[in-house]
Amino acid sequence: MGDEVPLAGLVSLLVVLLMLSAFFSGSETALMSLNRYQLRHKAREGHRGARLAEKLLKRPDRVIGLILLGNNLANFSSASLVAVIAFKIGGQPAVALGTLLLTIIVLVFSEAAPKTLAALHPERLAFPAALIYYPLLKITYPIVWLTNVCANGVLFLFGVRSSHTELQSLTREELRTVVHEAGSRISSRYRTMLLSILDLEKVTVDDIMVPHNEIVGVDLDDDDDAIEKIISGSQHSLLPVFKDNIDNIVGLLHLRTLANLAKTDLNKSTLQSLLIEPYFVPEGTPLSTQLIQFQRRRERIALVVDEYGDIQGIVTLEDILEEIVGEFTTDPADEDDDVVVEGADSFLVDATANIRELNRSQDWELPTEGPKTLNGLIVELLETIPKPGTCLSVNGYPIEIVEADDNRVRMVRVGQRENQAIVPG
Repeated sequence: MGDEVPLAGLVSLLVVLLMLSAFFSGSETALMSLNRYQLRHKAREGHRGARLAEKLLKRPDRVIGLILLGNNLANFSSASLVAVIAFKIGGQPAVALGTLLLTIIVLVFSEAAPKTLAALHPERLAFPAALIYYPLLKITYPIVWLTNVCANGVLFLFGVRSSHTELQSLTREELRTVVHEAGSRISSRYRTMLLSILDLEKVTVDDIMVPHNEIVGVDLDDDDDAIEKIISGSQHSLLPVFKDNIDNIVGLLHLRTLANLAKTDLNKSTLQSLLIEPYFVPEGTPLSTQLIQFQRRRERIALVVDEYGDIQGIVTLEDILEEIVGEFTTDPADEDDDVVVEGADSFLVDATANIRELNRSQDWELPTEGPKTLNGLIVELLETIPKPGTCLSVNGYPIEIVEADDNRVRMVRVGQRENQAIVPG
């Protein structure tokens, strides 16, 4: 062969074989580095290379067998060809040097460089390669099949069973990571909404309900004027109606039913005839479950009860939606009720404020496991009701008790988190 083919032809053939080796090495890494979810998305959009790549990766053992067959054929042929070229140029001593040079060239130009490029830009190499591999696999199928049978037989002896690879479902935490890593592809607002939806299973109705002592409703023991004042000043379309206290609830009043009612006809008897049956849910119900229940029952408000049937609070459909999209209302008076800014690194906070709402509005990271209010958190940590002037640190936030009585902490001063830089306001 060396005497019949000119040296230039042998060198040209060697270059072609090295390029083939680089193609097989790079395309293997590219195919295995593809993001399966992006691949499926492109395939559904009709991208031909993506469709073929997805079909190939359903049986990775076959495509790997094809790639290894081509890669080894190219490398072994290159080694034989180098031996011929080296012997023709310098005789027997040049063969060893040629083998060494070939090893370096294959390592750099046919392995490391193409595989690095493929890892950085997998789609750029994988999709064109799929257009070649798909028909080539059909042509060489008998050889690839025999190779896979032998390889799978060896794996079987070691207890490894081959199976079809399907796109595995992501767990909630893995999906959170995907959303986090989306970066600029998803706006920060939409990213926050998606993460809030994923967190609905971790948040319960107890975390967002209006607590028992803050429920506003109609007390049938009040006089007509007081009842009329509560109804006219209500910001909600549904009001609980009770006798003496919320635990003795009679029903729910939909204010829309009062639209066509004359003012003179508004009395306790009329109200009771318009009441609808209250809807009760157990405490600890995840928001994801409660949202579905609201949808199925066509309800908008539910009373949260404990294991003894005592009412703990009220949760509404609006409360759950606000957990996803943020606050609907933008009344400045509502926003400033719980937090008063004293300076760039100091805030006066109502201790009855809900911790989750504080974290959301102030971008804090106070612990949400356990007590729902700041007062409850402080009392749990100190195991007593502290006196004014008492200081403590909660998750890095310095807290000073400003007002307290015999029953609870009323007002605290929260400072800048100790492990964060102070940003001028």
